[in-house]
Amino acid sequence: MDENTNIIDQSQLAEDVASKIKYSFFDHFLIKPLDPVKVKKEFSKPVTNGVPTKDADGIEAQDFDKVETEVKEVDSDYLKGVVIKLPLYYESDNAQDGPYKNIKPGDIVVFRATAGFGFDLIKNSRLIRLYDILGIEK
Repeated sequence: MDENTNIIDQSQLAEDVASKIKYSFFDHFLIKPLDPVKVKKEFSKPVTNGVPTKDADGIEAQDFDKVETEVKEVDSDYLKGVVIKLPLYYESDNAQDGPYKNIKPGDIVVFRATAGFGFDLIKNSRLIRLYDILGIEK
């Protein structure tokens, strides 16, 4: 199965799920977050010379002359999610046209991990506003 077929199936699935949700949201998109994206980041930590020395006041201290850099794989600050349901204003005839007007159920969007808030009436879902959406994966 190629990638385009997968996207089409995901759109149909999202629309089917959306039709079963009895809630309408005024100004939030209902998003199903996907698994976190892992990224590699460098972390620096000081390295001691291992020998504490006493100063003139008798206080023991260690020197940290070197810095060691370590690469770790961590969760990204951004998440991807599938749009499940659009807000009412977005679907209205009064909504402004523009690049954001192309978002539809089944699209994969990118947003900051701290954006929006969880919606516990629908398992593993999140409500986010239009301005929290940073991009659309096409």
